[in-house]
Amino acid sequence: MQQNNSITEFILLGLTQDPMKKKMVFVIFFILYMGTMLGNLLILVTIKFSRTLGSPMYFFLFYLSLADSCFSTSTAPRLTVDALSAKRIITYNECMTQVFALHFFGCMEVFVLIIMAADRYVAICKPLRYPTIMRRQVCTILIVLAWIGAFIHSIAEIALPLKLPFCGPNLIDHYCCDLQPLLKLACMDTYMINLEWVSNSGTICTSSFVFLMISHIVILHSLQNHSAEGRQKALSTCTSHIIIVILFFCPCIFIYTHPPTTFPMDKMVSVFYTIETPFLKRLIYTLRNAEVKNAMRKLRHIKITSESQR
Repeated sequence: MQQNNSITEFILLGLTQDPMKKKMVFVIFFILYMGTMLGNLLILVTIKFSRTLGSPMYFFLFYLSLADSCFSTSTAPRLTVDALSAKRIITYNECMTQVFALHFFGCMEVFVLIIMAADRYVAICKPLRYPTIMRRQVCTILIVLAWIGAFIHSIAEIALPLKLPFCGPNLIDHYCCDLQPLLKLACMDTYMINLEWVSNSGTICTSSFVFLMISHIVILHSLQNHSAEGRQKALSTCTSHIIIVILFFCPCIFIYTHPPTTFPMDKMVSVFYTIETPFLKRLIYTLRNAEVKNAMRKLRHIKITSESQR
């Protein structure tokens, strides 16, 4: 795959070249990454061992947190390490692996968010049929299909940079490998490849965002037929989902639909949805969800009780 390449490694320029700012980048994004991972781990453990969080919504939230952890890990560790490194070298194979992982776990998040929106629609608009429609077998099949869909998307995405010949320079003006900064380094006309890229990632981001927003509008409209208590609970859940959708998809749409021209804010927008948004998701899903907070308190109480009895 590299037979036309004279480049075997790339140099990531990162977010800044200023030594003091590099230290700030390390501290800020190390805290954000650790907060994301600890928050996701807490959610995963809580859902896994709590008896009160057995509904399909939390089954899907488990896999959303898992994909979220992997999505952050595909970029954040290298960003923090490179912030203190003199040379930010990444090999060709490592670069292609990062492109694959970034799109695989990012697409997995997109599909799980769509599944969660469908789950909320059935739960709120068709409550009597909900246990029949959203059986555990159905939920498992949906998650498997999400993994398969994400894999197909990422295979199609990684096939694009693998076509590119690189003959120099090897400086990537970014903190991670993605197709857009790689297109600038290719020794060929990349117009058609950029068009394929936008057609793939851009279409998935935009269509998914539109679908999710329409589905939540339909759900919110149907709440007028519910009791005040049911309306309040459903509204809280839908509001959390809408916030997550906006935070995640708006930066994605900006990155994956604009022309091949590189804008100064591209790196900061990418940082927002790959590192900052996952951190904010954990706060939203824990602080706005009473059931998750109660389950965490119960597990903590059980742990303290068991330790005191030893």
